[in-house]
Amino acid sequence: MRKSRIIDGVLVILIACAPAGLSPAQDPAPSTPKAWENGIGWGWVWGADDEVGALNEIDPASVKKAVQLVRRGEIRDLGIVYDRGSYKWPGHSPGEILTFRSPEGERRQGDNGFVLPENGNTSLTTWHSCALFINDNVATQIDGLAHAVVGEDNHWYNGFKESAWGGDFGVRKAGAETIPPVVARGVLIDVAGYKGVEALPARTVVSVEDLKGALGKQGTKLAFGDVVLIRTGTLRYWGESGADHTKIAEHDSAGIQLPAAKWLVEEMGAIMIGSDTSGLEMNQPPPSGSGSFMPVHVYLLIEQGVHIAEFHNLEALAAEKIYEFLYIGVTNKIKGTTAGFTMRPLAIF
Repeated sequence: MRKSRIIDGVLVILIACAPAGLSPAQDPAPSTPKAWENGIGWGWVWGADDEVGALNEIDPASVKKAVQLVRRGEIRDLGIVYDRGSYKWPGHSPGEILTFRSPEGERRQGDNGFVLPENGNTSLTTWHSCALFINDNVATQIDGLAHAVVGEDNHWYNGFKESAWGGDFGVRKAGAETIPPVVARGVLIDVAGYKGVEALPARTVVSVEDLKGALGKQGTKLAFGDVVLIRTGTLRYWGESGADHTKIAEHDSAGIQLPAAKWLVEEMGAIMIGSDTSGLEMNQPPPSGSGSFMPVHVYLLIEQGVHIAEFHNLEALAAEKIYEFLYIGVTNKIKGTTAGFTMRPLAIF
């Protein structure tokens, strides 16, 4: 839309444009895969020592392309706040955060003499620190490729076996410290919004048709190399720190099954798939004939080398109808852990 006005005797033509980041996404330019094949995906194609999987597809060219999505310079924090009472998947341990050093404790215990005023610390300077007893699969996280194991030999991605690479102090191959910084185009697929509900009911299966329908409604198209994040609406009930376990559990089991996972990987080339739930997949009860209680994890992590993003808070993006963005996710470099946990991934647009 054009308008004109006279300013200081000069005719000025004003052109009104839609705010960047709010208009439907344009068809993204295709990227050239290094190892992905349409209809197949990846598999163990990166060499016998590889611990990174599909994230090997990230390179300077793909990063530069993803960064170009930033128009307004706005950031949305996709992480959730975790504390000792937060909701968790039943297979994970509870967390505990303990004050290990406190101001009064330091002064009274006296084992660090430099804190005492008689030793020159007349300002009474001290500090706080905490000891954490916590599972490596809690809150906002990226599952590492060693998280799921299968078979009598307990192998994980790339054929790494428990007998060779397990250990009492964490896994020794494909631990979460090997997850590279994830900088890529992020795409939100708002399935809850597509279905017109605040959150999907428990045990809702998110089908390929649901994903396509939501993408069509949004005017969004997937491209090779995307980080795909599926919104069920579960985290609208997280509150301050996930204390309402009952309400969260009413929705947390909604998710994809193998057909949707395979479509996203083998047809669309997604390099990471995630959601706003604790487990991404709907596996209650386990799908008939799958042979596993978490077949999507087996397929993505073990067979394809595709990391899984869990408990990503997508509420703000959905409310603002921001469906594509620069995704940045970096994990704690704690050697031997099986997930990057209590993260703060970012959506920048």
